[in-house]
Amino acid sequence: MSISIDKFPAREPIIQAVNVTRTFGKGSAAVHALRGANLSITSGRLVALKGRSGSGKTTLLNMLGALDQPSEGAVYFLGQDVTVISDKKRNELRRTQLGLIFQSFALVPYMSAFENVEFGLRIAGVPSAHYRDYSEQALDYVGLKPRMKHRPFELSGGEQQRVAIARAIAHKPKLLLADEPTAELDSRMGLQVMKVFKDLVQHEGMTIILTTHDPAIMEIVDQVYALEDGYIVEES
Repeated sequence: MSISIDKFPAREPIIQAVNVTRTFGKGSAAVHALRGANLSITSGRLVALKGRSGSGKTTLLNMLGALDQPSEGAVYFLGQDVTVISDKKRNELRRTQLGLIFQSFALVPYMSAFENVEFGLRIAGVPSAHYRDYSEQALDYVGLKPRMKHRPFELSGGEQQRVAIARAIAHKPKLLLADEPTAELDSRMGLQVMKVFKDLVQHEGMTIILTTHDPAIMEIVDQVYALEDGYIVEES
């Protein structure tokens, strides 16, 4: 089964951060979450951002996802500087071109798995004629089509996370961002989620960036960037 994500030439960076700085507060109370971070990721890659709490990895992920604006520097998505476009265009970019996965799953409790995915399509502005096909395709991709009528409390933690992934990929985003996607899962369920990510990259050409503390996950991804005190200090 294919969800038909458009592929881009491997030599083209899909996302770039150029001298990105993010400061919260002013004066002596200022907190420098990022201090001139530079990052360039080509399409069709599975990339991890690692670092201890407070290192800046989640802040960087928010910059890449146009969820927050840098204090200085720029973020480019497919060559477009998303730091200078209007709020309306940034919202449209997030809805249509990006997929976002949060550590808490963020599923609607009394909606079925199918309804949660369909709800994501509505937010993304996908034509209603595609709701059923796109929802079923995405759930099938993560192996949950047989359980699509179940609500979150009827699903395991790993299954809930896979529903969250299905919701994030159903509208066929070019870039998927995931904040600690396996942090609340045991090792077996975490590896199931990573297998889905690997399949999306290898077979669908999607680009995925995730944050993690887990050394096992760092062995699976294509590339690891380490952050420390707001700087990218290591690549592997």
